Order: sequence, then C-alpha cells, then structure tokens
Amino acid sequence: MTIKPLSKNLAPPTQPPSDHDHAAASAARVIPLRHPGRWIATAVVLVIVAQFIHGLVTNPFYQWSRFEYWFFRPVIMHGLLITLQVAAFSAVLGLLGGIVLAIGRASRNPLLNAISWAYIWLFRSVPLIVVLLFVFNFSALYPRLSFGVPFGPAFLTFDESKLFSYMAIAVIGLSLNEAAYAAEVVRAGLLSVDQGQLEAASALGLSKARTFRRIQFPQALRTIVPSYVNQLIGLIKGTSLVFYVALLDLFGQVESMGSTYPGDIIPLLMVATVWYLILTTVLSVVQFYVERAYSKGALRSLPPTPFQRLKRSFEEGRAHGRLARS
Repeated sequence: MTIKPLSKNLAPPTQPPSDHDHAAASAARVIPLRHPGRWIATAVVLVIVAQFIHGLVTNPFYQWSRFEYWFFRPVIMHGLLITLQVAAFSAVLGLLGGIVLAIGRASRNPLLNAISWAYIWLFRSVPLIVVLLFVFNFSALYPRLSFGVPFGPAFLTFDESKLFSYMAIAVIGLSLNEAAYAAEVVRAGLLSVDQGQLEAASALGLSKARTFRRIQFPQALRTIVPSYVNQLIGLIKGTSLVFYVALLDLFGQVESMGSTYPGDIIPLLMVATVWYLILTTVLSVVQFYVERAYSKGALRSLPPTPFQRLKRSFEEGRAHGRLARS
C-alpha cells in the first residue's frame, strides 16, 4: 500500500513567531483615523457658544443683579408651586382620560368608538387658550347644574359659579385638552404590541381586561413613555396660559410683577425662562431613567447613564494619552 504525497499547493506549517517579530510588532504604532472636518466643526461651534455666553453675561440689558433678586422671591416661589400643582393634576387626569379614550377608540362598539374619535378630533382642533376661556366662562353659559330625570324634575341643583375655583378651572381645561393628545399616544403604544401576544393570551383563555392589564399595557409603556413625557414638557409650558383665567402661576406672577416694576421686565422674563428650563430638564432626566428601566429584557445592553458615559470618555482619553506618549 502506497501513501500519496500531499498536494503541492498546501503551504508548509507556519513557524511560531520569533522574538524579533514580537519586537517589530510592539515597535509599530497604531495611528488613529483623522477627522479634520469634525475638529473644524467643533471649533466653530465652541466659538459661537463662547460668543453667546459672553454676550449673555456682559450685556447690561439683562440686569443680572435684579435677576438674582427676583429668582427666589416668595411671590415667584408661590407661582412656581401653582405651576407644579396644575401640571401634576392635569398630567394624571389627562393620562387617565387618554387611556379611557384609547380603549374607546379600540372598542368594537360603534357608539363608543365614534364618541372617542369625536372627542379627540374636537379638542385637538381647538386651541388650548380657547378651551380655557370656555371653561372659565362656563358659569355664564350654564349658571346652574342639576341632576335628575332627563327632561324631567331635577333632584340636585348647584350654582356653577361657586362650584369651581380658579385652580379647578385651570386643571379641568388643561386635562380636557391633554386627554385628547394622550389618547393618541396611548393608542400608538397599544398598536405597537405584537398581535401574536394577544392571540396567545386569547388561546390561554385570558379575558380581554386581564390581557390588557398584564400583557398589552405593560409592553405598550415602552412606546408610551417617551412620547407622553414629551407631552408633559408641552403641558408644563402650556400652564403659562392659565394666567388668562385669573390664576397666577409662574408666568402670571412674572407678568404681574413686570407690570408693577416695568424696569425689571427682562430680568423677570429671564427668571421664568430659567425656572421652565429647570423643570423640563428634571423631567427629561426622569424620562431617561424610566425609559432605561423599561428597556430591560428588550435590549441586549442597557444604554449607559451620563455618569457611565463620562467615565468611559475619561478612560478613553487616558488610553489615548498613554498611546501618544509611547
């Protein structure tokens, strides 16, 4: 029996790298890819930002000493508290109303579907200031509210002018408007859930209410949270309109103090601007961590927190520094 030689095309076995090869590899430097356009754009942006900050600080028209005087004044703090209360109540009531309307839009009952659609269509079409003014003047349209038999005797009668305070009027108006937008946000989240999940729940014999509570709504929250937090930011800014229904929130107090002290109108407007920036920033931070919590199980790795990003950038900078010195 003869053994045929291997094909000549086969390369001979490689030899292990020698010490000379190791030395040559260690002497070679890894040169990173250059991005001159990125550095030029960064320099231009830094120059523009520096000029903006310099003008903001040095312009005497802003009167930063008066800004510091007004920033923590009790009248401003009281207006800020009113803004937070109105935004919190309206956000909760608007979300609850939006969930009910979204369920109505998904209902097979034609009456519920039509009423929900008409409500959303109406309040998304009418400006918020018009809604607030209608609610504010509701007592002029309907001086008395009664409960009883339709087209028959009334059992209870209320004087509408004494029933609601200015706070209640603002919350009702904002909640009615917010519910229409929240309904579309919730409906989009419900539609994002895979239909197979609902079919599997139906095959297991789960009721529709239990399927909604335990399967559909928890998964829809991943889509609902970012969009609804965006709505909340708009709601916080929308609370400035309650000044027109005689409720002195943050913006209302700024307007009132500006009319009393006309020389401080710019510092007062800057006070309102900074407080709105603080509120929306806090809300954005909360949004990030809520989204991160709901991403568990849906993403392979959670998005890094700002602290983790800063730590990674610092470590990469140290690594580049050591590479440059070697």
